[in-house]
Amino acid sequence: MTTTTLITVAPTGAESAKADVPVLPVTLDELVATAKECEAVGASVVHVHIRDHEANPTLDPGRLRATVEALRDSTDLIIQLSSGGAVTDPEADRLAVLDAGPEMASCTMGTVNFGDDVFLNRWEFIVDLHTRMQERGIVPEYEIFDLGHLTSLARLLDKFGLPAGGHVHVDFVMGVPGGMPGTTEALVACKQALRDLPDGTTFSATGIGRSTLAVLLAALSTGGHLRVGMEDTVTYAKGQPVESNAQLVARAAAFARLAQRPPLSAAEARAMLGVPARP
Repeated sequence: MTTTTLITVAPTGAESAKADVPVLPVTLDELVATAKECEAVGASVVHVHIRDHEANPTLDPGRLRATVEALRDSTDLIIQLSSGGAVTDPEADRLAVLDAGPEMASCTMGTVNFGDDVFLNRWEFIVDLHTRMQERGIVPEYEIFDLGHLTSLARLLDKFGLPAGGHVHVDFVMGVPGGMPGTTEALVACKQALRDLPDGTTFSATGIGRSTLAVLLAALSTGGHLRVGMEDTVTYAKGQPVESNAQLVARAAAFARLAQRPPLSAAEARAMLGVPARP
């Protein structure tokens, strides 16, 4: 059982509208301020989606580079860009995310229904993303929306080798309509399937919407790590909107300490994940 906890914050996402969630960080200044606040209360990784000048999701290369540079200059957080973007983003734009020079990037391991939409991840695209990250020294976080995605990951690693950094880390994304449910039973099934992956594989878990707390507690009790943030929920409790991403990180950190598994620093997280130290 691990004795510390990796906390990733996902502050923005591509689903919520600024008009509906006024405290959602969508500008670069808002994102940097949020990252600094979250680092101060226990986050060590920031999972980044960006928005354009009208607060719409974008994968604009210039904005992505500026975001990576600003976060690197302002925090010690590990910068993890989303290669998923929005469900409508073409594969070429999603691959080009790597050109912004993140330390980590997400790699979703299969197609999944996403509410009324389809989040398409073809095998050929997954292989391309994985091998490009290997070549550039970018550490992946493998996003798992359903149990079969872990079988795909085992196949990927068997055919194309370990990721950059040599360490395999997955994130169970739970509670998406169309994916696996956000329940303890589903998380335990996923954890058991990790036996088919390399020794030392670690996992985080993300509970979407009302499954946030159930997944957080299940992850802590089974030796997993945590992802929280306004990408995944905009409700702190029933009838109580989230005030900030730092509020969600602080709660996760408090639960981690209660479980005798205090949050990792960014430096400790780099060592665990195989992310190089910054010069």
